[in-house]
Amino acid sequence: MRKTRLRKTPLLAALLAGLTAAGLSQADARSARQEIAPAEEREFPFDAQIPGCQDAGVLEKITYQFAEKEAKFWNSTLTIAAYDSIERTAWRPWGIDFYPRRFCTAVATTSDGVRRRVDYSVRESLGIIGSTYGVEFCVHGLDRNLAFAYASASSCREARP
Repeated sequence: MRKTRLRKTPLLAALLAGLTAAGLSQADARSARQEIAPAEEREFPFDAQIPGCQDAGVLEKITYQFAEKEAKFWNSTLTIAAYDSIERTAWRPWGIDFYPRRFCTAVATTSDGVRRRVDYSVRESLGIIGSTYGVEFCVHGLDRNLAFAYASASSCREARP
C-alpha cells in the first residue's frame, strides 16, 4: 500500500502543477487581449469632470476638514490661513479605468505662522454618499495619528500617487 501512495503523490502533484500553469497562461492571454474600458464608458459612468487643484471649493474643504480635525481630535485651535505654490502632481496615475483622481500639492500657512506642505487628492464621486467629489489630504508635520493615517515610511506618503 505504501508503494501506491508514493506513486500517486508525484503524479497528482505533476497534474496539479500542469493545470495551474495552463490556467495562468489562459488568464495572461485573456488579460493581454482585453481592452481597457475608460471609467467614462462604464454602465454607471464617471464624467472625469472634477475641480482643479486651485479650485476654491477644494481648498475650502481642506481648510474646513483640517480645522474640524484639529479641534475635535487634538484639542487644537490650529487652522489653515492661506495656500500658495499649488501644483498638480498627477492626473489618473493608475490608468483610465480607475476612479478619476487628481493629485495635488501646495504650501499652507497655518494660524501659528508655520508654512507646511499639504498633499491632497480630488476624487470623483467619493464625497458624501457619492453625490459630489471628495477631497483627501495630509498636512506634513501634523499627521499625528501615526498608527492609522498617512505617516507610514515617510511623511504623508500615502496621500501621494
